[in-house]
Amino acid sequence: MVTEIKLGLCNPPEPIYLYVNQGEVDGESYVWYKFNISQDKKISVPQRALTGYLSELRLTTKEFKGKDNLKLDIVVSADELYVIRTGVETNFAKSFFLAASLVQDFSKPLIIVANAGDENTVFCNLYDATSKTKIYREWSRDLDWATIIHDIQILLAGNSSTTPSTPKLSIVPQAVHPQDLRIKNIRTLLDYPLDLVKEWLQFQDVDRPSLLHISKINELVKTMCLAWAADKCEYPNHAESSYQNLVVDAVVSGADELTAINAWMQQLQTAKAGAV
Repeated sequence: MVTEIKLGLCNPPEPIYLYVNQGEVDGESYVWYKFNISQDKKISVPQRALTGYLSELRLTTKEFKGKDNLKLDIVVSADELYVIRTGVETNFAKSFFLAASLVQDFSKPLIIVANAGDENTVFCNLYDATSKTKIYREWSRDLDWATIIHDIQILLAGNSSTTPSTPKLSIVPQAVHPQDLRIKNIRTLLDYPLDLVKEWLQFQDVDRPSLLHISKINELVKTMCLAWAADKCEYPNHAESSYQNLVVDAVVSGADELTAINAWMQQLQTAKAGAV
């Protein structure tokens, strides 16, 4: 892509960040927004699509209220440099990965569309900018996300016209130990304080979960889950027994752990609402 350089006064060449979320500002609905740091204000973006050249994917850890949040940055070159930021485990990120995995030539422009879903979720659609054809891949619970992301990264690195011999920053999950990533994902789902995890690890004389035996990691997961459930049940034993049935036994039977924990959380919340 050849871009004409405009001479004269201009703004600093800083990227425009689009934060993926569904909401409303001053009566205007949005599925992504810009943020004015100096005014601490969200600025709704009415357009739901961005046309440009996908140039990079980055994994960024951002601290929010003392907790680490794993973010995916989708870097797009257009009239300006844009960075679409979303959680790496969100529906937007996963639907983007699915569609992007079918793209074979990232030197061609794409249209990235943000679509509102139910309960404040946002999904991503991808289109070929030239033909306006939607790029679609069927969702499956058995998808190998690590391989999908790795393949996209390889194509993006090969498409670099500046430093073709230097691979871009990888966001392949294997770069993080699976057990460290497991604890991070579960802690994020439960909204469990990072400081409490660090304190628990200090008692074990380690600084990260991957240095522990698997039995201790399972103990940490259970500790976080039951702490979340402490005010959700009238009888404490119910939380522990339902955790054993809906999470531990389900995972042993082959269920995805995050999915099982989420189902368990919803079951407890529903039961609590029904008892009120």
